[in-house]
Amino acid sequence: MAHCPELFPALLLLEGGLGAGKTTLVRHLLRALGVQGRIKSPSYAVLESYEPPAGEVHHFDFYRFSDPREWEDAGFRELLAGPGLKLVEWPEHAAGLLPQADLRLQIEGADDGSEDIRSVQAQAFTPRGRVLLKALAG
Repeated sequence: MAHCPELFPALLLLEGGLGAGKTTLVRHLLRALGVQGRIKSPSYAVLESYEPPAGEVHHFDFYRFSDPREWEDAGFRELLAGPGLKLVEWPEHAAGLLPQADLRLQIEGADDGSEDIRSVQAQAFTPRGRVLLKALAG
């Protein structure tokens, strides 16, 4: 998926419980896009941005938001509507205020408690999302 031209300017929602692997998935995607150096979790900063060769990437984490309007008060509307890849963890904390997502990835740990196994369900919401879904499957 990292080499799919439809990735920019996509909006991807990453859902799953604590420790499901959302940030780990983002780290692997950013490495595949060519990001060098430390890739931090945006849990406390809410936003981490990167400039890989393919274009801007904005990684949001709304876990600490208690009111969906907080993301708007933080000035994220412009970033989410602008260019670049947008990756959003805990999108339900901004429910109803985010723009239309292209793809939703639901990540869950294995039922047997294994730390190395995850299941991912993907759902496309736009034509761009359907192209990305095919890239994931291929």
